[in-house]
Amino acid sequence: MKPEDLQLLLTREMPFGKYKGRLIADLPGHYLNWFAREGFPPGEIGRLLELMQEIDHNGLSYLLDPLRGDARRARP
Repeated sequence: MKPEDLQLLLTREMPFGKYKGRLIADLPGHYLNWFAREGFPPGEIGRLLELMQEIDHNGLSYLLDPLRGDARRARP
């Protein structure tokens, strides 16, 4: 993981599927767990989904809260 990946979780939107358009950081745990069971897609999106699943699974989502304000200011 790169430190900037945490910021990407708050700015990248899910590009496909049931939750298309939702921020990666806001995806529900059951959806992230489904990817963990079935396999993460390749590339950046898969890496971010895997990171978010790990954060969510370990109950660490609150660590993103301080970054949420920064992400809102950075979004157009």
